[in-house]
Amino acid sequence: MIGKISGRIDYRGPDHVLIETGGVGYVVYVSDRVMAALPGPGEAVALYTDLLVREDNLQLFGFTSLQEKEWHRLLMSVQGIGAKASLAILGAVGGEGVARAVALGDWGTIASAKGVGPKIAQRVVNELKDKAPAVMAMGGSLPEAVAETASDAVIEPVARPAPSSGGAAQAEALSALANLGYGPGEAATAVAQAAGAEPGADTAGLIRAALKLLAPAG
Repeated sequence: MIGKISGRIDYRGPDHVLIETGGVGYVVYVSDRVMAALPGPGEAVALYTDLLVREDNLQLFGFTSLQEKEWHRLLMSVQGIGAKASLAILGAVGGEGVARAVALGDWGTIASAKGVGPKIAQRVVNELKDKAPAVMAMGGSLPEAVAETASDAVIEPVARPAPSSGGAAQAEALSALANLGYGPGEAATAVAQAAGAEPGADTAGLIRAALKLLAPAG
């Protein structure tokens, strides 16, 4: 299993990039959102990857966070969602967006992705809602990309926008609520609502907001 690739981008296609590492080039399919965040040809890059094995084909899909990679795997477990639809969803709202939509039962957000109808979007929410807390707790984004040349010389990390700390804050908030005795489902829903209301909130802010949402039920 190929779980991560670090190397140089050889070229960029409409829905994939060729990453060269150790003298081997790997074609990696990515969402529109990931493609927009990648550097240009010749620059260093690192992506978490998922390998899809078919009878007559092998395809690699790339992601900037473990959370996004796990959502891709889960989305593809839903009937009617293939790799193309999964990348469309992740490209439209991102891994954290999928996490919030599923936790909140917001199938409309899922349906906003190109080629994903209301029935399939509802199926995604219904089948994956119980799995949202575990994936949200993963949080975090890929560290700065560092690749090695064939001569093992280290390439400096490529300059990219700093990854959002939202995933880490949500993960820490979920952990704190679990320690307070709240169930995974209700904690995930509260944290998702809090994060949606205050996207830039830190861990303490998310916890306070989530506790306010949970208070009436307590």
